[in-house]
Amino acid sequence: MKALKNEKGIALVTSLMLTLISLGIIMALLYMISAQTKVSGAHKRYKNSLEASHGGVQLLAKELIPLMITSADPKTTLTSQYAGLSLNMVSNPCITQKLTQPSGTWSAVCGANSTNADPKVSPDVTFTLPAKSGPGYKVYAKIVDTTPGNSDTSGLDLDSGAAVTGGVGSGISPKHLPALYRIETEGESASNPQEKAALTVLYAY
Repeated sequence: MKALKNEKGIALVTSLMLTLISLGIIMALLYMISAQTKVSGAHKRYKNSLEASHGGVQLLAKELIPLMITSADPKTTLTSQYAGLSLNMVSNPCITQKLTQPSGTWSAVCGANSTNADPKVSPDVTFTLPAKSGPGYKVYAKIVDTTPGNSDTSGLDLDSGAAVTGGVGSGISPKHLPALYRIETEGESASNPQEKAALTVLYAY
């Protein structure tokens, strides 16, 4: 006689199928966990680079540009005062042009890439921000567009009510039209240039 419904081995096949399905689910979970870990790490590295860029913008706006405008020799002043940051900058004639003249009138003294939006291409200022551990973050900054204003750099208080020049009396003061600078910055890990973040800043002085 020949059995028409032979179910021998069905339990083994079923258990193997269930094992395969379970392994597939476990592998999918492991992949998801691994991918999430990579995304979290990348986000943390980007956050650090972004904070370095923000720090570079703050230093540039609050410390460096005012010194560039008021100093007779900004390059020597800045490189000596911020030697701990390994600061380097372009020549005095170039930075003077960028701070006082519209970008359309910049001469070849700053080079052909003076208005290039990439801050790593002929940067105006570079410096390294230290970190708690590791080599720190390198910041590149560059003025790519300027709209001159009438910002006073003499140190005289024109709003005090006292006459400081002929024809200017009490209660009369000039309307302040700030100079506008478009600044491109990029902060990146000194040990891994792939960890970077860029900012575009409109700065009024």
